[in-house]
Amino acid sequence: MLEMQIFPRFQETDALGHINNTVPAIWFESARDPLFRIFSPELDVHDWHLIIAGYTVQFKRELFYGQPVLIKTGVSRIGSSSFTLWQEAWQEGELAVTGETTLIHFDYQTRQSVALSEAQRDGLRSWLLER
Repeated sequence: MLEMQIFPRFQETDALGHINNTVPAIWFESARDPLFRIFSPELDVHDWHLIIAGYTVQFKRELFYGQPVLIKTGVSRIGSSSFTLWQEAWQEGELAVTGETTLIHFDYQTRQSVALSEAQRDGLRSWLLER
């Protein structure tokens, strides 16, 4: 799995003193950059080829300010024009949040999905999870 360390910011806390429930989805998106580069090496938004079909986030325990969070990302499924990512947020050795996101290889001009190329499939396969 790809790994990325996050250091929660004070502004990401809520009135209850833990990381707000909207924040892990933002962290998960940031951790997807290496996989986005398979489709747009420079992360150029004018040359973007992905669209989100949907995502889910499940909370297992609270996350707290002042303690680093490890985000793990892997590919759980590769389809003909889409793929699904599995992500986890860990703090102090405990799984706190999981997320699953399905992305579609997309042509914004024709507004249609596009089959994944073999090179894109190979890039995704290098992060394929064994389940």
